[in-house]
Amino acid sequence: MKISVLDWNTMTMNGDLSPEIFSEYGETVIHERTSAEDTVKNIGDAEAVLCNKVVITKDIIDKCQNLRYIGLFATGYNNIDTVYAADKGITVCNAGQYSTNAVAQHVFAFILDYFSRISLYDKAVKNGEWDTSPIFSYFPYSTGELYGKTIAVIGFGSIGRTVAEIAEAFGMKVIVSTRTIPKDCPYELADIKTAASRADILTLHCPLTDATKGLINSDLLSVMKKSAILINTSRGGTVVEADLAQALNNEKIAAAYLDVLECEPMRGDTPLKNAKNCVITPHIAWAPLETRQRLLNIAAENLKAWQNGCPQNKVN
Repeated sequence: MKISVLDWNTMTMNGDLSPEIFSEYGETVIHERTSAEDTVKNIGDAEAVLCNKVVITKDIIDKCQNLRYIGLFATGYNNIDTVYAADKGITVCNAGQYSTNAVAQHVFAFILDYFSRISLYDKAVKNGEWDTSPIFSYFPYSTGELYGKTIAVIGFGSIGRTVAEIAEAFGMKVIVSTRTIPKDCPYELADIKTAASRADILTLHCPLTDATKGLINSDLLSVMKKSAILINTSRGGTVVEADLAQALNNEKIAAAYLDVLECEPMRGDTPLKNAKNCVITPHIAWAPLETRQRLLNIAAENLKAWQNGCPQNKVN
């Protein structure tokens, strides 16, 4: 069997992981990156393809006659025409829940950065501001406790649930807003406008769908507290970036912490690049070494299961 890995450099940039794990399942060709123009060529006559963000459309599927399996180094699969793949007998498998703990950790790294001001105080100390303090404790920058704060969790999949559990451990009030009402949810449920209006922290954990595209827009931002912060570690398209930039620059909300943008890599002209109180990390919440190793193992197990006639994590 021929296997083509289309964008290996999305899994490692410094060689800390090896694609050798796939060699036991067939003749494997590794491509560091694959442009849209090279997708058909790089798939070639492979029966199995592994990729992260490469777009595989109906046209590409039609041109790759041997293709029978698409395995994703990701939970999301909106880059694959899964419906047409199913029509053509092509199995598509994703890697769900591999990044739950890592993304939840990143959310609280954002939250703690805002409320504890660690990096701001470190900079102040190294600039000599503590040296000249007349008292032992120097705290010109306001900090805050998480205890008693209200966090609105939008989406209640594995990541949303984990974020809620961590928030509860901090003594926070948790409100959940989700399209599918969960069974036996221990937290208050509310529609998104109600949740947003009450939140000290609004954090997004929903997939990008027609219903969630542009979910965070001027209307929703207008009901949020001026002291509230927005966190997005889901998909960039859930936010109308121009509306968020305007809200930040006009101090309609206090801050935004984003790990995802609508266009990635970030365009130089994104309105959020220089927006006030906007912290952006380059889509790294999922990227701890342990998390990527888990993802690699799941992708390999998915391929093996499909070869054995029992596909797992099938999305189509």
